[in-house]
Amino acid sequence: MHRIAFYDLDKTITRRASFGPFIGHVIKKYRRSRIAVVPLMAILTLLYGAGLISRARLKERNLELLAGEYPGEPDLRDMAASFARETIDSNILQPALAQMAADRQAGYRIVIASASFHFYVSAIGKLLDVTDIIATDLRMDSGGHYQSRISGENCYGPQKLVMVQDWMKRERLDRAQCHIRFYSDHVSDAPCLIWADEAFATNADALLKAMAQAKGWICLNWLSES
Repeated sequence: MHRIAFYDLDKTITRRASFGPFIGHVIKKYRRSRIAVVPLMAILTLLYGAGLISRARLKERNLELLAGEYPGEPDLRDMAASFARETIDSNILQPALAQMAADRQAGYRIVIASASFHFYVSAIGKLLDVTDIIATDLRMDSGGHYQSRISGENCYGPQKLVMVQDWMKRERLDRAQCHIRFYSDHVSDAPCLIWADEAFATNADALLKAMAQAKGWICLNWLSES
């Protein structure tokens, strides 16, 4: 029997969502001139809120405004590593680290499954000693250059479960031979939580908290413990 513990990143392991702080970090340290596009990012957010653009398109356009249509791999790597260090220093919930350590001690393989961009989630994971990352990938063109476009699907909602299951297939893990825990703060991860053997509504939003109470899931509040 394989034991696997999947953790969402934003507001589950971290205190705050990560993409906004990533934008701020990059502007402050690498792209000071891009502060001029912040109002455009705000407009895009309003368009998303009004249902005029998708969540995936919002992420793509904001990354393009921040790093260009073809962000260089060395630049992304440097930005991600620097941002990961800042995240560890200022935006990690210590109870999350304690739970990850307890899960490891109990024989669980730790996996971060996040809607955020893979290039910086993997950098954060490296500092947390987590090598198994499922996240939103960037497309590469025929010349091997990164584009500010999502490769495949945004790792969000029902699609996150699809990507988790695809990862298990690549790892040759039979679901019937696995005991799975899933930790998340947001109701968008309901498909993953329902699919898991143990669901943990962690720092849950109101909708997820209500669902957890109805389904008998364990509720954790790491924000109050920090």
